[in-house]
Amino acid sequence: MTITRRALLATGAASLAAPALAQAPRFPERPVEIVVGFAAGGGTDLNMRSFARFLEARLGGPVVVINRPGAGTEVAMASVARARPDGHTIGAATMPTLITIPIERQAQFKLEDFAGIGQIASDPNAISVNAAAPWRDIQALIAAAKAEPDRLTFATSGAGTDDHLQLVLLQEAAGIRMTHVTYPGSAPVRTALLARQVDSVGLNVGEVMGAPDGLRMLVQAGPARSRFAPDVPTFREIGLDVVMSSDRGLIAPAGTPEPILARLREAVADAARDPAFAQALEAQFTEVRFIPGAEWFGQLGALQERYRALWARTPWRERG
Repeated sequence: MTITRRALLATGAASLAAPALAQAPRFPERPVEIVVGFAAGGGTDLNMRSFARFLEARLGGPVVVINRPGAGTEVAMASVARARPDGHTIGAATMPTLITIPIERQAQFKLEDFAGIGQIASDPNAISVNAAAPWRDIQALIAAAKAEPDRLTFATSGAGTDDHLQLVLLQEAAGIRMTHVTYPGSAPVRTALLARQVDSVGLNVGEVMGAPDGLRMLVQAGPARSRFAPDVPTFREIGLDVVMSSDRGLIAPAGTPEPILARLREAVADAARDPAFAQALEAQFTEVRFIPGAEWFGQLGALQERYRALWARTPWRERG
């Protein structure tokens, strides 16, 4: 049998390619878990459960949501930071907690422990009271808080969350003091308000509009009025520079192999741009806001300085 030069070259190329193919990671090999740092039923949880359906269609395998509430999402984020970096455990990151928690305490994670997969949604904050409460607008609530500092209570899903930082900015801008009360998620926050256990709450617009019975939204913290709550004014409309929202995205542990991270980023980008996903979020009164992972994390790095400056002015963990 005569072996030609072409055959030898082909054999050599195949032998060189074989190790590379053998080393290429198979993904996913088992269900992908999205770890959510809040109790079931809140805005982030609902968004991620909807998104999981679209993501698993792109990945070709099951995607499940795991709730690990506690410490304002620190429990969940720390578990993702410690997870094996193989793409099968990813986190539902919420801004600003992803960068504020390491600022306010000796946290079990830092921004550098993660790689950004992509931001997928944004939901502005709002302040609401029980529908039977005496305050008809935010000006009345501010006046009551100013008259009796620390008497009125304000409930959120944790220190350093977007809902809490909305209060921090309001107290600074309006010169008021309220007592901050925390719960493990937005569902128990809403329950506490309906039971008249607290005076006011920080919930996102989507969380209030999704279950408005018994609640009165006084103000929203978006830069402009949400199309889901067109009759509710913004802080800026009443002369207070308070802007805050829950920006929700997906992160992977740092060190996740580049081919797997690229696969996750591509799948998340494709799912986030699916019109059917936008319709699913519409039903939750939430807007799609997709930002690619690398670009998103570049923005977060710059935002750290803004929150460090806020912490220097008014340490929210110490002062409510």
